[in-house]
Amino acid sequence: MVDPIRNPYAPGAGQRPPELAGRDEQLTAFDVVLERVARGRPERSLVLTGLRGVGKTVLLNALRSAAVRKGWGTGKLEARPDQSLRRPLSGALHQAVRELGHPNPDEVDHVLGVIRSFAEREAGADAKLKEKWSPGISSAAVRGRADSGDIEIDLVELLSDVGGLAADKGLGVAVFIDEMQDLGPADVSALCAACHELSQSGLPVIVVGAGLPHLPAVLSASKSYSERLFSYQRIDRLGREAADRALAAPAAEEGAEYDEAALAAMYDATGGYPYFIQAYGKAVWDLAPRAPITADDVTVAAPEAERELAVGFFGSRYERATPGERDYLRAMADADEGIDPVGAVATADVALVLGKKPQSLSPARDSLLKKGLIYSGERGRIAFTVPHFGRYLRTQA
Repeated sequence: MVDPIRNPYAPGAGQRPPELAGRDEQLTAFDVVLERVARGRPERSLVLTGLRGVGKTVLLNALRSAAVRKGWGTGKLEARPDQSLRRPLSGALHQAVRELGHPNPDEVDHVLGVIRSFAEREAGADAKLKEKWSPGISSAAVRGRADSGDIEIDLVELLSDVGGLAADKGLGVAVFIDEMQDLGPADVSALCAACHELSQSGLPVIVVGAGLPHLPAVLSASKSYSERLFSYQRIDRLGREAADRALAAPAAEEGAEYDEAALAAMYDATGGYPYFIQAYGKAVWDLAPRAPITADDVTVAAPEAERELAVGFFGSRYERATPGERDYLRAMADADEGIDPVGAVATADVALVLGKKPQSLSPARDSLLKKGLIYSGERGRIAFTVPHFGRYLRTQA
């Protein structure tokens, strides 16, 4: 029996798989960006887009590791709906400054004071001043810097000071933002403006964002020049060769292998989606009686893999929807009928399935958009953010 204790696969949210296959192009390109920015050469910030389960967070973490190896200061945050950018960004930049290890304590103390000032600035006349948040910075807040209350002005000043600190060391600072599409409109606008200012000044600060497929549209709606600010990279499912490597390389490390028919069966079952590959890999490994793993082993393990996906990948998202929203999701699945992996359909077709006017369904649709369960890639059309969600809805929900 294949030893389950030595199972190498990792079907967890954001967990790095044992073999990061199919992302060499992005990793190599990012190394070039790091070197160019550190040398004062112009370079755009980076935005990764894709469906859930394609490995955006894993790649984001891998890029951050690459920056750390170059000696850069790095910080990461996850955007959340209805949450201001100030506090999580302050925490991320605090960590980045600590990683830089600047030799001049006075300079570091000044920049940390600016970060604190930015964090503690409560925006809006109705802000609860008693609820000020401490970012864990002992340096005194620097008044008159990054604390105007205008997020656009403050963010430019903040990142300029942090970038100056990095430039003194001939290095850079990278801020990694996951779920970037969940930033509020004012924060998106400010971030774009800050990136624009930094690119003009040549300071070594870059933003690396990751989000759903409609993220470029969110940025473009905020600032028309955002299309030129960022290098957009679509992260998609793996091709057959990369998918085979994602399965075979970890198995080989543990003294096991797949035969060719098993690899073909695995690709048919997973569609090359990285999360599905890990879920199937784990189930097949645990149930296979011996190596090499065969296509029959894949068939036997498939129900267990699908159960894992139904609970941990599909079901957890379905449970977040209200009864009315679930009706909308099921209508999307019925309108698509399995034609498209992401169930892209016209909103009018969803209304037709439900026998209602499209306008009456706007609240459910808007709520699902806000929850990140669906997205709108073009006007009048919507799609699931999770691949094969429609198939799950038709067979299990």
